[in-house]
Amino acid sequence: MAFNLKKVVRALLLSSSQPLAIKDIQDAVARFHEQKSAMAALLDEAAAVVPAVVDGAVAPSEGAAAPEAPAPAAAMPADEPAEVFAEAPQDPELYEDVPAMVTAAQLRDVMDEIALELRAADEGLVLIEGASGYRLVTHPRFARWVRILRAEPPPVKLSGSALETLAVVAYRQPVTRGEIEAIRGVSAEAGVTRLLERDLIQVTGRADLPGRPLQYGTTDRFLEFTGLKSLDELPASDVLSSRQLDDWLQKAMNPTHLSDAEMGLPEEQLALEATNVTTAEPAAESAPPQS
Repeated sequence: MAFNLKKVVRALLLSSSQPLAIKDIQDAVARFHEQKSAMAALLDEAAAVVPAVVDGAVAPSEGAAAPEAPAPAAAMPADEPAEVFAEAPQDPELYEDVPAMVTAAQLRDVMDEIALELRAADEGLVLIEGASGYRLVTHPRFARWVRILRAEPPPVKLSGSALETLAVVAYRQPVTRGEIEAIRGVSAEAGVTRLLERDLIQVTGRADLPGRPLQYGTTDRFLEFTGLKSLDELPASDVLSSRQLDDWLQKAMNPTHLSDAEMGLPEEQLALEATNVTTAEPAAESAPPQS
């Protein structure tokens, strides 16, 4: 019977309360072979000791008392076990012909098969892949029952202001609160505080600016919240790209004064205003002084 990798992976997923990464499963396979080698070495050592003891036994002489029978295992001290180890019968499908190495591609294929089977079974479990690995979770439609079991309140949605702040942090990180306010044009204190409380952003350091303001970035909880594996999967955006945000910050920090032409005033009106100013000045100079 061939080794069933899918059954083993499914059991590992069910047994783990934390996300299970590909490397975690590969490390488990490596430890399996390490334990198997150590177990085989102990068996070989025990098998070599027994014949040596038998060969070294001395037959009793005539008239001598027969040697006492060895004490039963139950009578031996507790610190001297009668057996090196006792191994329960094992399932060949799970413990025999285990490959020395399982590739990441093999494990991803197995994860895809498990995800499809769970979806087809429609039993309330789904397999998701996050930033830290794979995890079995309940389907979102059972969320209300889970909250009732845990006595948790319904989730509170983020406000539009908090979502805008979160978007700026996600695309611009590391970013200071002053930069967030310059981009959004309003105070970001409430939004930053709310996102910190929700563990969606965190302090990542201090900016090399006057006053050394705090810099903020997203957390692993943010990736779970958005369903992303990494920040590289953020949707492309011309509005929130780093280049566009840098342009906004540059303009906000160094505002430029626009001329009348740049403001869109008609050229005829500009010429008329300039003519009126020119003719008004000589008239003022030629006016006779008042007595």
